[in-house]
Amino acid sequence: MAPLNFSVLHIRESRPHNPQFQLELDELNENTIGQIIDAGHNASLVPCNDLSVEQMLQIVDASDAVIIMGGEDVEPSLYGRTSSYPGGGYHEVASDRNQIAAIQHAITTKTPLLGICRGLQLLNVALGGSLIQHLENADAHRSTGGDPFVDTRFDSIASELAEDLSAKDSHKCTHHQAIHELGHGLQIAAMSTDDIIEAVVHESAPVTAVQWHPEHPQTASTQLRSLVNRLAAQCEESSGLVPDLVNG
Repeated sequence: MAPLNFSVLHIRESRPHNPQFQLELDELNENTIGQIIDAGHNASLVPCNDLSVEQMLQIVDASDAVIIMGGEDVEPSLYGRTSSYPGGGYHEVASDRNQIAAIQHAITTKTPLLGICRGLQLLNVALGGSLIQHLENADAHRSTGGDPFVDTRFDSIASELAEDLSAKDSHKCTHHQAIHELGHGLQIAAMSTDDIIEAVVHESAPVTAVQWHPEHPQTASTQLRSLVNRLAAQCEESSGLVPDLVNG
């Protein structure tokens, strides 16, 4: 299989207001780029905060597959809520709007897409869904200690993802929001043991999104690689070719 071109969309390259968060996201971004390259493909890391919508659409058109990474909470006005809620903080409105345009364009053009954590939430909002602004048991999904990640397990996983992910695995999460009302065309693909939507797929487009962080250093070579291979297979299916996946 010829190398595919992956565009990895994140928010920004620097956060003077929160340098520690920037370092955490940089590591996750680097793990994502590394897994794509190790799988034999090309990867571009794209900061979206200063781009125009037109530039975002051009990036999708030039990509074989798109990944939407994690970051700050989605701007509440985009799903009809106010900015006053527990745990609320900095919002990136320009990047939200740009990435929503990219998501909608990817769905229209059938470009394979993966959303991770905030990427799942933004996908849901892009398709008319809403979010739980602060989980009642947020401490079960993120830590306020030195390590922000907690282990989450699935109660169920749908057949659409069963070949790519195992319900028996532990998954690294750090979030305090989650899907509330499901966006148009999305189907639940995995649920946590405390009934939080952990993954969705689209009913007709090659779109997958997960609430946890498969790109965590402890799971990137297994969980993220499986999802990268899933994207590659979807690219090949759309071109009518049979993929020769690289497994890690």
